[in-house]
Amino acid sequence: MKTILKLLFCIVFLFTTACNNSKSKTIAEHSSHETHWSYEGETSPIHWAEIEKNSDCDGNRQSPINIIHKLTDSVHGKSDLKIHYSPSTFIQKVENNGHSIQFNFEAGDSIHYKNDTYFLKQIHFHEPSEHKINGVIYPIEIHLVHVNKHGNITVLGILGEEGDESQLFEFLESFLPLKNGETKTIHQKLDLSDLFKHSDDYYTYGGSLTTPPCTENVSWVVFKHPIILSVEEVLKLRNNMPVNNYRNEQSVNNRIVEFNY
Repeated sequence: MKTILKLLFCIVFLFTTACNNSKSKTIAEHSSHETHWSYEGETSPIHWAEIEKNSDCDGNRQSPINIIHKLTDSVHGKSDLKIHYSPSTFIQKVENNGHSIQFNFEAGDSIHYKNDTYFLKQIHFHEPSEHKINGVIYPIEIHLVHVNKHGNITVLGILGEEGDESQLFEFLESFLPLKNGETKTIHQKLDLSDLFKHSDDYYTYGGSLTTPPCTENVSWVVFKHPIILSVEEVLKLRNNMPVNNYRNEQSVNNRIVEFNY
């Protein structure tokens, strides 16, 4: 009788252990296969709100938008935007983060916007552009991301069209190609002031990050006039990023877009 009881105990123990191991394995497998956002297929922008559960991607103040000029509120006179960029600011590094080519900056460049100071953290690129002006999609859009001491974000969006070669882009692209996940240390000075030759005319609105978690604490400044870069420079960037790394147009809803000139 004792032998039978011992045998039954062993069977129950082995069964319980096997179940627990199987359950642990299932959890581990699920964890290692978590869905991550991308720009194509089942994880493309139209699915971000589904797969990024704790994000703002289904919010009412999302970016990018199509800016219709005749529907904007015009603001003429003193600008709320002051750009303080220095030719002695250093690029720290460049990385291919799998979504874009991103240049990170050391402390130096900043902007003053709506009575607060925001410091330049990084610039990255989208091809084609995420924002539209009167329905026009540009070949490229540059995002210059600035953060204040409270963690609020102001992004300067600069559109680009194809034409003559750009010395700035020749310098930036000298660090390419970069494979997905690869990083290069740069630590060289860079003057970004050429990007703002037409900085007097720009649109502003309250929106979000254009990538998950789509946080809605972003002030957008989108310049009306595009910069010029060559076809070859556009293509070189494109070859180092996912195809069509842009988010689809979001509803303006009740937001006011201002045109500053």
